[in-house]
Amino acid sequence: MRTILCFGDSNTWGYDPTATSISPFPIRYAPEVRWTGVLARELGAGFRIIEEGQNGRTTVHDDPTAWASRSGRAHLPVVLESHKPIDIVVLMLGTNDLKTFFNVPPQDIANGAGVLVRLIRESDAGPDGKAPRVLLVCPAAVGDFSTMPDLDARVANGRAKSLQFPKHYAAIARLHGVEFLNAQEVITPSPVDGIHFDAPAHEKLGKAIAVSLRAMG
Repeated sequence: MRTILCFGDSNTWGYDPTATSISPFPIRYAPEVRWTGVLARELGAGFRIIEEGQNGRTTVHDDPTAWASRSGRAHLPVVLESHKPIDIVVLMLGTNDLKTFFNVPPQDIANGAGVLVRLIRESDAGPDGKAPRVLLVCPAAVGDFSTMPDLDARVANGRAKSLQFPKHYAAIARLHGVEFLNAQEVITPSPVDGIHFDAPAHEKLGKAIAVSLRAMG
């Protein structure tokens, strides 16, 4: 049995933008609809998929407005320890780092993802006390918030900054010698909020990640 840890934010958690838009609290897609569920279906028997998604999670920053820590850097070592041995970590974070109050440029957001890659590669959380392998996924570009002034203020210049992610994330993957997938070549977010994925996007992403993991052997 091979263990795949999927470490990410609300899009790994399975946030449903349409259902949530009329709800006072976040609504989650059913397990089989989330890209992690699609991944489990595509890979089939012999693989254990661990979902580790948190709404608002960043690469290395704590959200001062949140009641619990949102820093991936703070959470990742504990998650690696609790789920080891882990064969591969699928890492997709960075969208929440676009929030205006963090004021972080795209390259530094990718560098934050690089900190997490390094934590994984220097850990003993893989088989036989070695490090897990990593698939670094560049987050999807966020949408145009020009008709959503509240969101536009919270994620100022978000689309332009997110469109710069692929070159920086690819450079981080090369630097650390890990595999890379650019989600911007696979999916776009739902027009409902410009951030979260609809069900067809989850399907496409889960299949694309499955292809990448099979290629890793």
